[in-house]
Amino acid sequence: MFRTALRNVLAHKARLLMTVLAVMLGVAFVSGTLVFTNTISDAYQKSSAKGFDQVDVAIQPKTQDDKGDKVGKEQKLTQALLEKASKVPGAGTTMGVVTGFTAIADKDGKLVGSGFQSQGGNYWGTKDARYPLTSGHAPKGKNEVAIDSETARRAGYKVGDTVRLSVDGPVLAPTVAGVFSTDDGNVAAGGSLALFDTATAQQLFHRVGEYDEIDVKAASGTSQTALRAALDQVIPQGVASTTTGKQLADDQASAIASAMSGMKTGLLVFAGIALFVGTFIIANTFTMLVAQRTKELALLRAVGASRRQVTRSVLVEAFLVGAVAAVAGLLAGIGIGAGMRSLMGSLGATVPDGPLVISPGTIATALLVGILITMLAAWLPGRRAARIPPVAAMSSVHAQATTKSLVVRNTIGALFAAAGVAVVLYATTMSGSDGQAPMGLGAVLLIIGVFVLTPLLSRPLIAAAAPVLRVFGVSGKLARQNSVRNPRRTAATASALMIGLTLITGMTVMAGSLQKSIDKMASSAIKADYVVSMANGVPLSPDVAKTLAGLDGVTDTSPLRTSPSRIDDTSELLAGVNGGSIAKLTDLTLDEGAFKVGGTQVVVDDDTAKSHGWKAGSDLTVSYEDGKKQRLTVAGIYHGNLMINGIMVDNATLAPHLTDVADMQVMLKTAGGTSDATKNKLEKALGKNPAIRVQDKKDISNGIAQMFTLILNMLYGLLAMAVIVAVLGVINTLAMSVFERSQEIGMLRAIGLDRKGIKRMVRLESLVISLFGGVLGIGLGVFFGWAAGELVGSRMSTYELVLPWDRMALFLLLAGTVGVLAALWPARRASRLNMLSAIKSE
Repeated sequence: MFRTALRNVLAHKARLLMTVLAVMLGVAFVSGTLVFTNTISDAYQKSSAKGFDQVDVAIQPKTQDDKGDKVGKEQKLTQALLEKASKVPGAGTTMGVVTGFTAIADKDGKLVGSGFQSQGGNYWGTKDARYPLTSGHAPKGKNEVAIDSETARRAGYKVGDTVRLSVDGPVLAPTVAGVFSTDDGNVAAGGSLALFDTATAQQLFHRVGEYDEIDVKAASGTSQTALRAALDQVIPQGVASTTTGKQLADDQASAIASAMSGMKTGLLVFAGIALFVGTFIIANTFTMLVAQRTKELALLRAVGASRRQVTRSVLVEAFLVGAVAAVAGLLAGIGIGAGMRSLMGSLGATVPDGPLVISPGTIATALLVGILITMLAAWLPGRRAARIPPVAAMSSVHAQATTKSLVVRNTIGALFAAAGVAVVLYATTMSGSDGQAPMGLGAVLLIIGVFVLTPLLSRPLIAAAAPVLRVFGVSGKLARQNSVRNPRRTAATASALMIGLTLITGMTVMAGSLQKSIDKMASSAIKADYVVSMANGVPLSPDVAKTLAGLDGVTDTSPLRTSPSRIDDTSELLAGVNGGSIAKLTDLTLDEGAFKVGGTQVVVDDDTAKSHGWKAGSDLTVSYEDGKKQRLTVAGIYHGNLMINGIMVDNATLAPHLTDVADMQVMLKTAGGTSDATKNKLEKALGKNPAIRVQDKKDISNGIAQMFTLILNMLYGLLAMAVIVAVLGVINTLAMSVFERSQEIGMLRAIGLDRKGIKRMVRLESLVISLFGGVLGIGLGVFFGWAAGELVGSRMSTYELVLPWDRMALFLLLAGTVGVLAALWPARRASRLNMLSAIKSE
């Protein structure tokens, strides 16, 4: 039986090629994802480990827990604590570390690095072992800075140049005193690092006389564990905690692995989709191969082969095909992993140097996935063939599905589909993340149900195309009949395309609806002409608000400040605003009371008010972060949203209780409204700072649109893999269909249908099947997009369903194009069949 299976594989090389390609693409995506993420993760982990070479024990501040009406505070690491740590037995070099956001502009005024990875800190003394200087000297005073060598290279800076940078808004222009090298992972990933002397860094990052961390290097002969134990003896309890350098490196490695796992999971989901679609093709291929060899298998049964041996021969054939596809997919995946890493480099996302990581786990996963998927898909056709009695197989009475089997199939499909719809509809009644799991379960059940019902659905939907096909005469009529002749095969072919288009359409509907909803939220909630904020979301200096308020033409401003507090033994975030201006800068729906913010009067969003049982006129006692208490009155309750919510307090009331005064953003209104001239005026007043964004409503909308467009384009690219696999499925089905109908095609040629007519017949058949899959996919995608929107809408009052008719028409056109292109080779093959040989074939 093994020799028989091997002979069948060698005899049907061309027919199995599409199956090999389908499996190979899926395996390549899986192995490529694993190679890429493992390589990047390994490079970052090794790079980060080097960054802790100068740290044996790190002292870090503790944060007290919130208790009762007291807000937990972060403890301070003082100069006195640093000096105490330096005198501990076994301590060598002791350094106080200060860090914070620092944006560096290049010579064209553009931000160097990527926002969140633009960091600053302190250079310790005149020589810092963490950052060896490659040129220049250590920075001294507020007018000098040292920058990393990668940033200097990218921005074209050298020692002696003046560099424009920003820490929290205002532009600074120090001189580059030195350039240093570093193994910092953020710099390796494309960020930047600017270092000041310690006193300047403490002042810039609001840590005067304090440190974010104290790093201690052990003296020769002292272990990290022994040094840590000694430090624990002198550090006051509750003030700070100690961590060994090894633990810090391990923690950062875990954090990197965790961050990469999200990317890995996302990519593997799409690889799974490609494999899922490929499963249909494999099952379809083996079903047709087994059907074509029914008489051969019947003869094997007649001469003594058992059912198990017949099934085993099909599985051996699948194993050989899967093994070849898995090995090819693994090799292709290694190439994809290397290519993705190179692509990141070409897009400007620098990654640390390191070897390509091909782990034993990656190899095992690729081989296991490829072989298992193929064997599982081939098991059912093999089992079905083995159960056919030899006499029935030789007389072909088994060929048509019985009425009973169709009734059972349709009943099962209807039950799955009904259950899926019911679970999805139930999920739409739930809120937020609670409905995600039921929604996913319902989607899977519905897709399975529709797949099982596809043979039943194919007849009426394809029949609807009859009037159009009639235009093409005999070729059109034959194409329609061929499409419904074997509903199961048509269903399996159409389902592969259906799944890809379901996902693409559903995501497009969701993205368009969310974009419109957030757009609507921004335009309805904000009256301000401009919103000013830092590019990476860190707080602004209060000087920015003062500068803007003093400009000619600016009529109203309000900085937004946030502060933790305790109310009724629960944590609440206070939003500090200018009470006299906020009503002119926002357009919030008032549920009750009056929109008055000033003195002890505050306004509260409806969700917060509901959770505390507050109404307009209610009194509350707030404990600020400095520990002081105050009695406040709820003047009004407004309808909050994702952009504006919380307890609004006047800044004059809140500011005296803030440890550090900083603004999350500044809203402002101008006398002349929005214009390019006004925007340029505001940007010029802020020093043309690359770290600050000045946005009007249109800019906010465009930013949202850009984000959704980027995400959608990435998803389209990943889902293209599933569509390519679906195309292979259509080609495979048509090629085998042509082979099955060789005798019929020969007869058609003999009675007068020319080669063009044969080609037209095969192309129209492919077009009909593809459009059938496209209609089902777009229909399901719209349903899932609506359902997911209902789930999101429970938390977003401005949510509005948007159907992208132009995109859906494009997707349907894409399905038709897939059908036409997939039919080129099978149609050409059919038209070139020798009519006499075809008529004689069995």
